[in-house]
Amino acid sequence: MRLSISLMVAMVFSAFTAQAQQLPSNPDPNKCYVRCVTPDVYQTETVRIQTAPSYKRLSVVPATYKTVTERVMVKEGYKRYEFVPATFRTETMSYESQSPAESMSVRAASFTDATERVLVKPELSQWETTAYEGCESDNPNDCQVLCYRTYEAEYRTVPVQRLATDATTSTDRVPGQTSTYRKEVLATPAEVRTIDVEPVYETITKRVVDVPASVRTETVPAQYTEITKEVMTSKGGLSSYEEIDCELTSYNVLPINYANGSAALNAEARRVVDDRLLSLLRERPNIRIQINSHTSSVGSAGTNQSLSERRAQSVADYLVSKGINRGRLVTRGYGESQLKNRCADGVNCSEAEHRVNRRTEFRVLNIDQ
Repeated sequence: MRLSISLMVAMVFSAFTAQAQQLPSNPDPNKCYVRCVTPDVYQTETVRIQTAPSYKRLSVVPATYKTVTERVMVKEGYKRYEFVPATFRTETMSYESQSPAESMSVRAASFTDATERVLVKPELSQWETTAYEGCESDNPNDCQVLCYRTYEAEYRTVPVQRLATDATTSTDRVPGQTSTYRKEVLATPAEVRTIDVEPVYETITKRVVDVPASVRTETVPAQYTEITKEVMTSKGGLSSYEEIDCELTSYNVLPINYANGSAALNAEARRVVDDRLLSLLRERPNIRIQINSHTSSVGSAGTNQSLSERRAQSVADYLVSKGINRGRLVTRGYGESQLKNRCADGVNCSEAEHRVNRRTEFRVLNIDQ
């Protein structure tokens, strides 16, 4: 454990010593220094790029026509069939409307009442065995009494009907009847006559091709555009200390007035950026800066956050357009999260109080920031 602590102290001391060796040996009082890394050096080159290839443009030369007349058949000849219907005459016909027949009548059978005696149980004679009381023998067969008994037959009287006269029939003659109806009889049969119909012709006018269509070929030349790109000429990365105004290491407000809801820089805002930031970045090519933008609480928090980010980015984009490497610029948007006074949501404030919170500020960054 002691060895590890000693090693850590030695490493921290060595790092501090290495940094101290880069600092001025006799710095002026109240001076500030920022450790920077030399940036990569780029030069601008113009490149010609083909934006559209050469190609053939084809155009159609339409065909020309001439007018001619022609006699055409508009309706073919055909055979027409004419139907001649049959003719009829009326005759009166007689027929038997009802055939002669026989009328029959029935005389029903007659009956007399009587009775009939029926044997339902015949006479019966049989041996019957009964036990003898007071028998002293232990054998049951010795104690039986056999008797032969006779039972009389049983009869039942049933009422019945006897046929007196059977059923008979009688027949009577019924004469037939006649009637008439009218009938149409064929006088002349139907026939089909064949008539020839001549075809129909008309004269028409039509346009026919005089000169066929053709294709005209035209070569369209390629199109090019010139773009400007940055090409690295030397690699940076060397660490050094730059003397800097101590005030620049803290946030400094840029007096930029944006239009309501806009992130565009007007002419006065661009002049402020030129004076305060562009000149500093050109004089100190190794330093990096951070650009922050804030809004008031007027409006929704989401809208204000987006607006602040776009405003900070607008300043960075302008500096890049002036030749500043984008890697030297850090942008942050804080919306209404860092108000400088009491004017939060729901607090009634004047426009002047809200204006205090609408600010864009910057500071110089150390390499470790």
